[in-house]
Amino acid sequence: MSMSRASRSQERLVVVGGDAAGMSAASQARRLKGPDELEIVAFERGHFTSYSACGIPYWVGGDVEDRDQLIARSPEEHRARGIDLRMRTEVTELDVEGGRVRSRDLESGTEAWTSYDKLVLATGAHPMRPSLPGIDAPGVHGVQTLDDGQALLDTLARTAGRRAVVIGAGYIGVEMAEALINRGYEVTVVNRGQEPMSTLDPDMGRLVHEAMEGLGITMVNDAEVTKILTGEDGRVRAVATEDAEYPADVVVLGIGVRPETALAEAAGLPLGDHKGLLTDLAMRVRGHENIWAGGDCVEVLDLVSGRERHIALGTHANKHGQVIGANVGGGYATFPGVVGTAVSKVCDLEIARTGLREKDARRAGLRFETVIIESTSRAGYYPGADPMKVKMLAERRTGRLLGVQIVGREGAAKRVDIAAVALTACMTVEQMTALDLGYAPPFSPVWDPILVAARKAVTAVRAGSAS
Repeated sequence: MSMSRASRSQERLVVVGGDAAGMSAASQARRLKGPDELEIVAFERGHFTSYSACGIPYWVGGDVEDRDQLIARSPEEHRARGIDLRMRTEVTELDVEGGRVRSRDLESGTEAWTSYDKLVLATGAHPMRPSLPGIDAPGVHGVQTLDDGQALLDTLARTAGRRAVVIGAGYIGVEMAEALINRGYEVTVVNRGQEPMSTLDPDMGRLVHEAMEGLGITMVNDAEVTKILTGEDGRVRAVATEDAEYPADVVVLGIGVRPETALAEAAGLPLGDHKGLLTDLAMRVRGHENIWAGGDCVEVLDLVSGRERHIALGTHANKHGQVIGANVGGGYATFPGVVGTAVSKVCDLEIARTGLREKDARRAGLRFETVIIESTSRAGYYPGADPMKVKMLAERRTGRLLGVQIVGREGAAKRVDIAAVALTACMTVEQMTALDLGYAPPFSPVWDPILVAARKAVTAVRAGSAS
């Protein structure tokens, strides 16, 4: 039994989860309060801390040579900064009324209670595993943590066959498909959607589809996986849909993630529609003065639609951690929300989106205009000017920017940051046309593609308002 709160001279912060949000919170709190004022105990059930999960596909594909390149700070470095970090230790129960957590050492099986004055939940998310026959067979992998990535690489190393099936075509599915192609596998992607990258509208997703096929990936859209078939040895041998079977020596699940909130739910903490924890602007769990939560286990406010969303991104997690650490450490900070910005790539095709898709805008009850333009990344006469397609949504009548999607070659994806700032500032497309963006022929046409789209959107809004 740990020391009670009443018998301790300093406060104790307990952090559940040792990746981006949790350790950012712990580190920021430690900067603000020394060990004499604040004891910090952190629990991590895996083997690694403070790593880039976003880099796992590039490690699997060979672009990143060494796993440790993805680790920003080791357990030893955290401990050297005065954080009692307990690895391979899983928190199994939250006692909110008693202000304590139960943990189990995964190596020894020893269990213990640890009391807290302040609690940070940063339990992350887990890959969706549909309830299908054979889903737990050897050779079927979700990819969310470094441990997951290592398990997949171990399977690839000992599997003689070279056929891979990726289930799902979101960011992880697309990136893992390319990683497996780079490793010399014959790759089939089975996708239940109309086109890959459901975070894009289907007309923009079609461009991603074409790029994937150009890499040699077989795309199977509008297909629902019904079961995983296994061989006599119990290992995966194929993925089945209603219409076909796709041979597989390894299967990767790329159908998204869900917040890891079973502990929080069992403790009666408030969850949203997506099963993520609900917090206030200070990242404090609603209705609980001394509990904070951040990272992939929470839902965040979409500043464009005004609704709560679950978006699992390391950028958000690190910001959440900084905000939590500041508040736990006696300061004050807030996380106002997101606009839903994300970038990815397939080979040299860059993919970006921010704000609302068409179906998001409809679901939010918004009336809008849509425009698509084609431009180039540089002045047309300058060497290396590659084509780029930009789709823009603007609210009818007001002209408020609602969303942008970009698909193109080098120099395309990061242009979405212009739109992300415009969305955050609630700019209209007409206001955007006056933005003073950097120009020189090696970097942009005279009219940047974002501004070309904004000009066209202004025309569409005026025409829509007049009709």
